[in-house]
Amino acid sequence: MSVEVITKEDLEVFRVRLLADIKKALQPMNAPKKEWLRSKDVRKLLNISPNTLQTLRISRRLQPTRIGGILFYRLDEIEKMMDGGKKEIDAV
Repeated sequence: MSVEVITKEDLEVFRVRLLADIKKALQPMNAPKKEWLRSKDVRKLLNISPNTLQTLRISRRLQPTRIGGILFYRLDEIEKMMDGGKKEIDAV
């Protein structure tokens, strides 16, 4: 009879793999992209603060549509803005 010793590092590796598998299982397969995003989704996507998002609105780099009291942003416009920034960086 053989004895296996399980270390804390082994358990940590197991935990990381298990969490990754759970996250993968919870993500919807081939989920359709949202065409319109709310402000909080844009901030999360771009990893920016509310003030930075407001600056993008003021400078007309992003032009939201207001429905009721909620601002919505087109995903394709956000992607265009992000690609435009990459082209400016590549040109330098």
